[in-house]
Amino acid sequence: MTAQLTATHIHGERVTVQATAPDRTGQPAEILSYVYRPDPEPYESRKPYAHPVRTLSGHTVTGYRPNDHRWHKGIQMTASHLSEQNFWGGNSYIHPGGYQRIPERVGWMRHNAFTALDTRPDRVHLAESLTWINHGGQEWAQEQRTLVVHSADPAQGAWILEWGIALTNVRADAQPLHFGSPTTAGRHMAGYTGLQWRGPRDFTGGWVLTPKGAATDQDTMGTPAADAPWIAFTAEHDETDGHSTLVFAHHPDNEGSIHPSHWFVRSTPWPTVAFSWAFFDEFALAPGDTFTYRYRIVVADGTWDVPHTETYLAAHPWEL
Repeated sequence: MTAQLTATHIHGERVTVQATAPDRTGQPAEILSYVYRPDPEPYESRKPYAHPVRTLSGHTVTGYRPNDHRWHKGIQMTASHLSEQNFWGGNSYIHPGGYQRIPERVGWMRHNAFTALDTRPDRVHLAESLTWINHGGQEWAQEQRTLVVHSADPAQGAWILEWGIALTNVRADAQPLHFGSPTTAGRHMAGYTGLQWRGPRDFTGGWVLTPKGAATDQDTMGTPAADAPWIAFTAEHDETDGHSTLVFAHHPDNEGSIHPSHWFVRSTPWPTVAFSWAFFDEFALAPGDTFTYRYRIVVADGTWDVPHTETYLAAHPWEL
């Protein structure tokens, strides 16, 4: 039996999702907090994020404002290089000078409203309207975002977060939006951008898994999503015994989206995965045009291998 899901909306701040075991003998456990109240520091590119994210047994699998990158916040939608603006946060990569502190390049994402917040015992569906605004205050893009939590199954020790984005270029000057990454700007194999997960400190040195088997983060870095539609990241926790596994998966339709995706993966010196939509090459979004991507993150207790991961994904097909 699946756990029963409930959601709590603290207006102006966050939406939390709780899971209650089927026997209802325990207290509801918070498995996700989606924070939309802007953090105070503009240089960190203020935008909504999911943190903390936890397994059904209570292990935290996201990090927030680590001392190496204060702008890394749980799971968040980013764009590291967007028409010479930075919607990732922090320093901007400028070739050949490297990373530089340029506050006037840092944009932000404004939460406009939740257009849906539907809760059923087996799923929570959240739809949000956001505006991407450059540092000068110009509205550049309108985003329709969806988050769906479902399949919380204590027997499997796992639950699923689905995250979708539909982004429309609304620039008043009718200019295209150019999406890139540090790699497209000249830095070798640093193609981070798009939906990003930052792990907690104890995930440093974790193990990477692909459909072909165990791999290092260096082996996986830059791999086309067409060759690896999913990757997994497993680590052992500090303080409490046990491991957790996160599985990151592309929706099949992503292959036909505006631009091919690649994986950005680091296990050391810090744990992070990004569904990079512009790793090696820039792409442009014309005025008035929209692109869409859909992603899945499986949050699981324990250590998963390839057969278990493939079996689980096959048993939980994407909904239309």
